[in-house]
Amino acid sequence: MKRIGIIAALPGELKPLVKGWQQRGRIHIGQVNEGEAGETEYLATAGGMGAEAATRACELVLAEGKLDALVSYGWSGALSCGLKPPTACVIAEVIDSRTNEQFRTASSEGQRLLTLDHVARPDEKRALAQKYQAPLVDMEAAAVARVAAARNIPFYCLKGISDGYTDNLPDFNRFLGRDGQLQMSAFIAYSLLHPKYWSALLQLGRQSNDAARNLATLASETLGKTL
Repeated sequence: MKRIGIIAALPGELKPLVKGWQQRGRIHIGQVNEGEAGETEYLATAGGMGAEAATRACELVLAEGKLDALVSYGWSGALSCGLKPPTACVIAEVIDSRTNEQFRTASSEGQRLLTLDHVARPDEKRALAQKYQAPLVDMEAAAVARVAAARNIPFYCLKGISDGYTDNLPDFNRFLGRDGQLQMSAFIAYSLLHPKYWSALLQLGRQSNDAARNLATLASETLGKTL
């Protein structure tokens, strides 16, 4: 039986995926959740946002034993109008904005993804897209790719688009804790005081849910068959 480690940032990214598993345990931050689908065993964790959280999540999954593949999985933002929510995408290349390292995935075709050390703000998306020639952005994939390369494990990346290029969202960075978790009470309080973001945040919720479902479908179609 193949064993695949899946690294997400948030539980909501994984929920539709694990519904198709013969699951052991619930999705909790910082815990490894095991399940089976067909001839594949999955070990998934939602470790938090950012490189440090993703690296810790990889170490947690790898402590469970040998893996046949390591997957960066979850939501991403669109850096151009060419890709829109709630599309789910196979990623072929990941670029680390901090080091300019480029990581190829084990997928033969797909999109280019940029990994930032912060949540991409609406006012910087265009410049990022032009500089890196990447239509998508996240905060974790490069860290997962680096761990996979160090361990000589095949690396895959699947991303669902949660927010579009022109979506007018608040700056999430001010509400991210060092553990990679969103400080939800502070964020909700801020959002309630800024009604100009209400419509966009409601749309983000819908798009995120749809993207997670599309991502689960893409994963079921690709992961078990390509390894």
